[in-house]
Amino acid sequence: MKRCIPYLMFHGRAAEAAVFYQDLFGLEIIEKKRYGDADFQTPEGAEDYLIHCYLKGSCLELMLADSTEPEPEFPIRSVSFMMDCESEEEIHRLYNGLLEDGRRLMELQETFWGATYAKVEDRFGFTWDLNYESAGKADTPGQ
Repeated sequence: MKRCIPYLMFHGRAAEAAVFYQDLFGLEIIEKKRYGDADFQTPEGAEDYLIHCYLKGSCLELMLADSTEPEPEFPIRSVSFMMDCESEEEIHRLYNGLLEDGRRLMELQETFWGATYAKVEDRFGFTWDLNYESAGKADTPGQ
């Protein structure tokens, strides 16, 4: 396998999410296309929705799109993003940024495995596990 890139689906908020993640994680928008630019039948009202958006940074890549399917009543929350932070400053910056219009699932705290850790649901309903282990700790989060 060459790589694994999360592909996040939204319901009309992918463009907003692209800007949010670009700013928070320092990503570059490599490619962005709207349904109205596509060479096929576009559902009415979805012309400005993103059909594909690719964001890339030094250690994170994301792909985003808007679904034209009906929004599910209850979003699926079976996956979270584990972010292995490089510094105390970074974990605090990400924690505070993701909390903007988001929800704290686990307070930023010291853990039994010796790391600083938090869990946050962002404004789009995605869950982020934030972990920082200072020098001398294991390279595998939770170890």
